[in-house]
Amino acid sequence: MTSFIQTINSNARNRQTFQSQKRAKGTSTWQLKQFADATLGGNSLRKCVQLPEGEDRNEWLAVNVVDFYNQINLLYGSITEFCSPTSCPEMKATDEFEYLWHDPPAFPKPTRLPAPTYISHLLTWTSAHLSNANLFPTAPGVPFPADFERNVRQIFKRLYRVYAHIYCHHYTVVRGLGLEPHLNTGFKHYVLFVEEFGLAEEGRGGKRSEWYGPLGELVESMLRSD
Repeated sequence: MTSFIQTINSNARNRQTFQSQKRAKGTSTWQLKQFADATLGGNSLRKCVQLPEGEDRNEWLAVNVVDFYNQINLLYGSITEFCSPTSCPEMKATDEFEYLWHDPPAFPKPTRLPAPTYISHLLTWTSAHLSNANLFPTAPGVPFPADFERNVRQIFKRLYRVYAHIYCHHYTVVRGLGLEPHLNTGFKHYVLFVEEFGLAEEGRGGKRSEWYGPLGELVESMLRSD
């Protein structure tokens, strides 16, 4: 079976992961990154998403949102040849869930786009947010902005749409490439992180089933299994 790394290299060699302007080795962010990488090798993903004792919540969110972006960027990059404007003329999960792109000033109104165009805009938008030092400060001692968690919540919400599209329209391709374990593990990690930090709650009365929509049953199964 073709390995995950081999597939990524052959199908997505031109895609770029986000290289954040990380704080220097030995600083809080660097140490949190090492912790996240180490705990992912354990048996319980629920344990690995938990905030390390004594660490800053915003630092932990910042480290992990970058990793989730890179994971989904590489995973989608491995199947881009199977996702075209012809095969996926709309950015959908199921027929009941179509995602429209809205990003003023270029897209002042929600706009229907082919899935690959939508996802390209989404990944570019996310990268721009992650590289904005006003939103994601990298210098030691610079505080996170007051709306930091709101921005993180929006990024996680939009990244979810890529998972939803892959599961609903490209799962057979993912299985054929031998990437099913990586997709499932990556999405479960994402779900557990979102649940741990309440990132799926959209104001008062927010419901998990409404937020996850087309993958609600899969999410519930993943939460029960960990």
